[in-house]
Amino acid sequence: MDQLIDQFLNHLTIEKGLSSNTLTAYHRDLKKFSSFLIKRHHPLSPIRRPPIDITRISRKDLMAFLSDLRAQALSPASVTRIISTLRTFFNFLLREEILFHDPTAQIRSPRKSFRLPKTLHFSEVESLLNTPKGNSPHALRNDTMIELLYATGLRVSELLQLPVESINLESGYLLARGKGSKERIVPIGQHALKKLETYLSRVRPKLLKEKISKTLFLSRSGKGMSRQTFWKQLAAIALKAGIQKQISPHMLRHSFASHLLERGADLRSIQMMLGHADISTTQIYTHVARERLKKIHQKSHPRG
Repeated sequence: MDQLIDQFLNHLTIEKGLSSNTLTAYHRDLKKFSSFLIKRHHPLSPIRRPPIDITRISRKDLMAFLSDLRAQALSPASVTRIISTLRTFFNFLLREEILFHDPTAQIRSPRKSFRLPKTLHFSEVESLLNTPKGNSPHALRNDTMIELLYATGLRVSELLQLPVESINLESGYLLARGKGSKERIVPIGQHALKKLETYLSRVRPKLLKEKISKTLFLSRSGKGMSRQTFWKQLAAIALKAGIQKQISPHMLRHSFASHLLERGADLRSIQMMLGHADISTTQIYTHVARERLKKIHQKSHPRG
């Protein structure tokens, strides 16, 4: 089973060009399934359990696995993702003629609950961006990162992996590398451009400390920053700005898209800037805009 999982992940890496985060998620889901099968078929052999025969996996095994996931109180979205992983894995085994039946063929995904993405109000974004953050290299770096995140709608992973060469100050755009290593051009905007110019000329050389790095945003050690570090910095600044919501970097991406749509941007343009493969993913922001208009009407109209 472990060897087949490795073959599958190599296939996804070479043929599909998936990101490391996606591959990690696939690996985690399949290891969870593998561990369940071992315990299910060999419960009395905790030390030396024999390997699982992949050809003997049945629909009953999958149903028992899904029942176990639900008992762990996993969300419908998480269960759906795991089912999708298993389908992709078994389709690979069928194509490689390792299996000749698909145990996922009759498995239905649970219905996803509809959840609107969490966004910040424009006034909250203004407070976040205008809150004084200090004049130290780290404070100026954080200020630039937050401004750029809202200006471009990048995923936090894309922001942290940006190389210096991806920024074109003269033309006012950056080249982002998204899921599946797909590249897209995203305009930056004047406020973010000014902060980037300052960061590149005055701040980054101090953080670099005579080291060599292609990464745009650097930590105290002169290396790339981690997601956790940036998340903590953002949360601290949001608290200082008086924002009561529990904030995340992805909330700025959602706010970017929602605010563009509210001000008349078309869905196709927003889709291109966000790097969504399917416009149906972008369409969720139309629901955000409707919900906000509904709340404004209820609050402001005499008979709302």
